[in-house]
Amino acid sequence: MSSRFMSRLGLRWFPLLCMALLIVGLPVGCAVLQHKERELVFRIEPGTAGWYTGLPKAVQEFDLKPASFKSGQNIHGWWWPADKQDAPAILYLHGVRWNLTGQLFRIEQLHALGYSVLAIDYRGFGQSQGDLPSETSVYEDARIAWERFQVLQPNPSKRLLYGHSLGGAVAIDLAAELSKQTPVPVRGLVIESTFTSLADVATAVANTSLPVRWLLSQKFDSIDKIAEVHMPLLVVHGLDDRYVPPRFSQQLFDAAQDPKRLLLVPGASHNNSMSLAGRSYGQALDNLMRAKVPAQVVTHSTGRNGDS
Repeated sequence: MSSRFMSRLGLRWFPLLCMALLIVGLPVGCAVLQHKERELVFRIEPGTAGWYTGLPKAVQEFDLKPASFKSGQNIHGWWWPADKQDAPAILYLHGVRWNLTGQLFRIEQLHALGYSVLAIDYRGFGQSQGDLPSETSVYEDARIAWERFQVLQPNPSKRLLYGHSLGGAVAIDLAAELSKQTPVPVRGLVIESTFTSLADVATAVANTSLPVRWLLSQKFDSIDKIAEVHMPLLVVHGLDDRYVPPRFSQQLFDAAQDPKRLLLVPGASHNNSMSLAGRSYGQALDNLMRAKVPAQVVTHSTGRNGDS
């Protein structure tokens, strides 16, 4: 990918988010402040990504319109079945800013590794109609996509959850929720270029000592949920990621339950770990599919003390 492409995908909204919270401050009503915060978190680019060259013929497009949605709302998605019948399948959850057209290059790589892929745009992205996204709405959209995913791949041992960047936080939330079921209905979780919490990454990128955690309504506190995930885990991060520091993936990995693997990719940025890792990435996914599923636990840990 070109340097221009990579810079456009950057997470430069974090410093802007901190600045906006300080400038707008307390004089403005909470609802207005939270709306502005959500605009800065979900910096949605309209239309198709500049590098998008069209949808492969084998991809099936669909729309989900559950009864809980308001009139006119929908979740638009793609289902790309693998060439091999009954291949393992991945539920793909993307990050902020770019819709599915900006994700195709990564979806193509997963499909080339032999996986069927179900990918969605959260409401407000791409062809998914809805209000400005929020932490609550993207979690809800992932759960609705999961219902379709179970139908498309009915074998729990052949299902994987995948989240990139902020999508990693969405995937962790879904995985923690599914881990409450007996047996756990998914084979494993893959998170790439993600973070411990929105406050942690905002603090790091903005290089501020301000108490960002207490200013944000959008938490995405993955570090408080990762220990509740009871399935094989693969954590991937590029060591040259200038937007989300790799140490956050290390912290998530350290807090997670076994079996788990951390794949740190030398020279990789926020967006190209999959391509630069090459064969190692495919081997890591194969190992995830073969990993021993942990025994179901009754009592779950509570995560970090003192965090909200």
